[in-house]
Amino acid sequence: MAYDEALSKRIDHLIKGKKGFTRKEMFGGLGYLLNGNMCVGVHKNDLIIRFDPKLTGEVTSDKYVHPFDITGRPMKGWALVSNEGVKSEGLSKWFEVSLKFVKSLPAKK
Repeated sequence: MAYDEALSKRIDHLIKGKKGFTRKEMFGGLGYLLNGNMCVGVHKNDLIIRFDPKLTGEVTSDKYVHPFDITGRPMKGWALVSNEGVKSEGLSKWFEVSLKFVKSLPAKK
């Protein structure tokens, strides 16, 4: 599986000590689930984020964000953030956007 292992280690650091998180291989990369719901992930060199679809305009206005369309159709409420967009504080910013939305979802069994 080819994904940015350095980025995954940075995410591991962000979730350390947070309850309910699991890692799972998916989308040809690595996903981080909170209570069974996908929160963030790593696809090749990009960060996968999940957000309230009502925020699509705001989220996609960032120059480092592009549609998450690995299936050929963009997924609503999902996007990819390029590697440049997750340097230094960028990762924490996008992680918090995803975390806020996923915390609002019911836990999966």
